[in-house]
Amino acid sequence: MDVLSRRELLKRMHFGVALRLSPNRPSVAEVDEIAETEREAMAASAAAFMTSFGVPGLSITIARNGSRVYEHTFGVANVESGERLNSTHLFRIASVTKPITSVAVFSLFEQQKLHLNDKVFGEQGILGTFYGSQPYKQFVEDVTVEHLLTHTAGGWQNDSRDPMFRFPQMDQKQLISWTLDNLPLERNPGERWAYSNFGYCVLGRVIEEVAGKPYRDFVQKTVLAPCGISDMRIANTSKIQRVRNEVTYYGQNGEDPYSPNMNIERMDSHGGWIATSGDLVDFALHVDGFLNTPNILSRATLAEMTKPTPANSRYAKGWAVNSLGNWWHIGSLPGTTSVMVRTSSGFCWAALANTRRQPSNEIDHALDSLIWEMVRKVRAWQA
Repeated sequence: MDVLSRRELLKRMHFGVALRLSPNRPSVAEVDEIAETEREAMAASAAAFMTSFGVPGLSITIARNGSRVYEHTFGVANVESGERLNSTHLFRIASVTKPITSVAVFSLFEQQKLHLNDKVFGEQGILGTFYGSQPYKQFVEDVTVEHLLTHTAGGWQNDSRDPMFRFPQMDQKQLISWTLDNLPLERNPGERWAYSNFGYCVLGRVIEEVAGKPYRDFVQKTVLAPCGISDMRIANTSKIQRVRNEVTYYGQNGEDPYSPNMNIERMDSHGGWIATSGDLVDFALHVDGFLNTPNILSRATLAEMTKPTPANSRYAKGWAVNSLGNWWHIGSLPGTTSVMVRTSSGFCWAALANTRRQPSNEIDHALDSLIWEMVRKVRAWQA
């Protein structure tokens, strides 16, 4: 169990990282528009963030107008061995999975294999009565694909009762059935926004039913491969099952990233993927709606995917959004912090860290703010 105090974590970090936390060797050519002093200022901001939050390793990729313009890693992939982090290292991306699942749903939407108003459960639903006991409880048969995408199903929210962090011995079918039988919906679907990991777990099963193949296989073939991504996969829970080039995760304040009380594999469609920061940028570039890179969804579909709902003006269908036209998502699990952003000004970026600190929203927002701060240090990008 790699649960370290902040003091011990920072002490060990110095074994494999220079005290200034200078960037590891980049994997893309530097562009002339970034001056050396600006690169140094960007690295200094990253160092300050890592020191403040006890981050062993940080991976950042930034693209502008369809091309990668900055890709750096800082620190270590493994504290104990001192293995330097590089751009091929994979991280758990946690809830940054949700935009990927949303794009998978919308690819089936474009194939006219499902519609947003399709019911999910019951005799008329995509999943029929395969899960849980009948008759279903109130509101269950009213839940649609759109309700799951927009976190407006009427319950099953990410709180102390979140089913995705209970009963790790259950498989997806058992957990979905238990939830339908034991956690009744509190409101009529569509009325209220409540962030739901469970809803995106169900969407994974919707994808499987409609596509006729496992969720991971469909996403890899239909979403990731057209983006040129080949190394992303679903994570494993245990440390000994880490895949090649996967970082080691570090808990803080008593959290264990490898706790048997979590079931990362079961989180597949709401928080289960591992990726490099470059993979996430390549994905974002292919769904950003700009003309610099071929998009895998039509402009009309992208507009529908990123349109907020009356229940929450800051969230659409798998993406957080704002009135400026920016789309993004943040992710957080024990040992993981992630962010992926598409801006209306032509940027796409992603950042991944192999730790988090509770309350997790502090490091989430700090990581998001870090990249905005780094981008603003480049004079050529300020316009």
